[in-house]
Amino acid sequence: MPLSALNQQTKRKPIANLLALTVLASMTLSGQSFADDKFKDVTITSKQLTDTTFMFTGSGGNIGVSAGTDGILIIDDQFAPLAEKITASLNNIQPGVPKYIVNTHYHGDHTGGNAHFGEKGTILAHHNVLKRLASDSNTPKGALPVITYTDSISIHFNQDTLDVIHLGPGHTDGDSVVHWQKANVIHMGDLYFKDRFPYIDLDGGGSVVGYRDNVAIILDRIDDKTQIIPGHGDLANKTELLKFKHMLDDSINWMKSEKTQGKTLAQIKKMGVPKAYQDWSWAFINGDKWIETLYNDL
Repeated sequence: MPLSALNQQTKRKPIANLLALTVLASMTLSGQSFADDKFKDVTITSKQLTDTTFMFTGSGGNIGVSAGTDGILIIDDQFAPLAEKITASLNNIQPGVPKYIVNTHYHGDHTGGNAHFGEKGTILAHHNVLKRLASDSNTPKGALPVITYTDSISIHFNQDTLDVIHLGPGHTDGDSVVHWQKANVIHMGDLYFKDRFPYIDLDGGGSVVGYRDNVAIILDRIDDKTQIIPGHGDLANKTELLKFKHMLDDSINWMKSEKTQGKTLAQIKKMGVPKAYQDWSWAFINGDKWIETLYNDL
């Protein structure tokens, strides 16, 4: 669950506000803090995709890794208390520290390790990621991107070219996807929650239609052999991403129809999401929250 999303929910729910403040305050404490306890049992698991590309899972957003003769590059870095575990897993692949850290967006479950990895590596992200991280007084200077871009940037690394592409507002207003040209691997960031309703951060510049359209652009860019690293969930392929896009299409069309009929948010919530997608609910974005997102943005 993105910590920034938890913050946004607190604006509407005083009890949730108290809980969020408690969690965030706890995460500033020493090594015996609640945050460290929360993550102490997390295991970072590595999956090799090609000779030089890997996918790490743990807690938070999935991490993409390029490791080879040029060194190590990582895409996203999960929560701050996991930085040492991520480092240990990287060392199991190849000794050294990441030269480059790419942030797919600003949420804390994807950028929490920035301060750790930014000490010896260079952080890259879209302009809006820098803007949003810098606007938070709790973000240390070393956790901020030092190279930013408007639309795209290419990184020539480990005998491959990694195209880092911003497609416009979707999950947030600063999303990037990273496509290895030679390896034919793509890291989607949170433009893909495999087999789940996505979290679309409307307060962070996200857009329901933009999200769907960005997924469509990626589908046109990849082929049936592309390995897809989602922001959350298992490694996927084009057929599975297409299934996700169909869910987005159906959800948008369904909500537009309900709103055209003049139904209120309460009435639509009472109906629930279409039966075909009821099992896409999960702990953070259940049916009600998905309905709220669709209703509020369409």
